[in-house]
Amino acid sequence: MTTHHPLYETRYGGVEQTVPDVTTTLIDQLLTHRSVRAFRPDPVSDAQLGAMIAAAQSAASSSNLQVWSVVAVRDPAKRDQLAEFAGNQAHVRQAPLQLVWLADLSRLERIAAAEGRSSEALDYTEMFLVGVIDAALAAQNAVAAAESMGLSTVYIGGMRNRPEDVARVLDLPPKTFAVFGMCVGHEDAARPASVKPRLPQSAVLHHERYSTDQAAAIADYNTAMARFYEGQQMDVKGTWSIHSAKRIAGPETLSGRDRLVEALKHRGFALK
Repeated sequence: MTTHHPLYETRYGGVEQTVPDVTTTLIDQLLTHRSVRAFRPDPVSDAQLGAMIAAAQSAASSSNLQVWSVVAVRDPAKRDQLAEFAGNQAHVRQAPLQLVWLADLSRLERIAAAEGRSSEALDYTEMFLVGVIDAALAAQNAVAAAESMGLSTVYIGGMRNRPEDVARVLDLPPKTFAVFGMCVGHEDAARPASVKPRLPQSAVLHHERYSTDQAAAIADYNTAMARFYEGQQMDVKGTWSIHSAKRIAGPETLSGRDRLVEALKHRGFALK
């Protein structure tokens, strides 16, 4: 059926489509997720942080290897440094808590050494991918937990812009890598964020086989995003499609691309 549930309609920018008219408390919370970039100075308590990490540790982990870690940064001086490394994003300085999520193969390397066993498999790309995926799954659980407690978040991919500097400031051992950061705090109600529309389900959900027939869905999404840009008073040149195409035009559009490969080598990731 075509849904008229307001949270679904907002998530898809009012694009008419067929999705299940189903909701639960958890689904409602997930549908209202927003990336927040304006925070009050109120601290995030140790209890709230602990609950977020417990939720993160409840995410799936490949073979139960748990090859991720997270560094909680509250110190303003360190947050200021991390903000600089991430492209001088003001909200990294402003949010009272920055969580830096790591692909962490160092713990398994130490465990293997303590057991007198080889850890050669850690040098393969597969294990690095496991670490990145584990970190992402854990972090998304933490976001859901944070929002259930009235906190707000935004991911900081810019933490990969200067990975060696991040590693130095956080004293990261070899075979650890900062996959992304995350601002956590209480949203500043004077500068509220809005729910950003997502692609229609017909562009991302495929039944039995992949379909490239997505032009109509993408056209609808361009229209929905144009309404969003206008409502947010964002001066975006061209459609979402044009903006996205520019973002992947070449390696020069990828922040930190040159540093990334070298940093991975320096961090002990052989990636065979």
